[in-house]
Amino acid sequence: MAKTLVTFFSASGTTAKVAGRLAEALSADLYEIVPAVLYTDDDLNWMNKQSRSSLEMSDRSSRPPLADMDARIEDYDVIYVGFPIWWYREPSIIDTFIESYDFSGKKIIPFATSGGSPIGDSGKNIQELAKNAEVAKGKRVLATVGVRELKKIFGDK
Repeated sequence: MAKTLVTFFSASGTTAKVAGRLAEALSADLYEIVPAVLYTDDDLNWMNKQSRSSLEMSDRSSRPPLADMDARIEDYDVIYVGFPIWWYREPSIIDTFIESYDFSGKKIIPFATSGGSPIGDSGKNIQELAKNAEVAKGKRVLATVGVRELKKIFGDK
């Protein structure tokens, strides 16, 4: 049986809750992707074009630094990568995370939380960064999704 890790970035706590439920549903380990500098409410103000998140997302080469490199990716076969949808894609911190580890031979399954925005090209974007991994298209889930439903959505991966 494949050893599974659920990783996630959560700026407001929503994705963290879903990731915890997903790890429970899959009997997987859990790892939080933490930026070196945490995001404040002002940083997340998407209506302010000069906010930290707006500037990062408008620059595809932006790579916010990680707080640590303790994910132990080498110990797992399947890695779920969870994040909120920002500007119709994965946040730049996810790109940092993917580029910081060797995912060769791993299966990566993106999942995203959003009230309405689709996961978009996030899977394709992640595949471009993790060339030697198999990256699934990924799925968007609602914040209210429960363990039983997550097991149905992702249990066959």
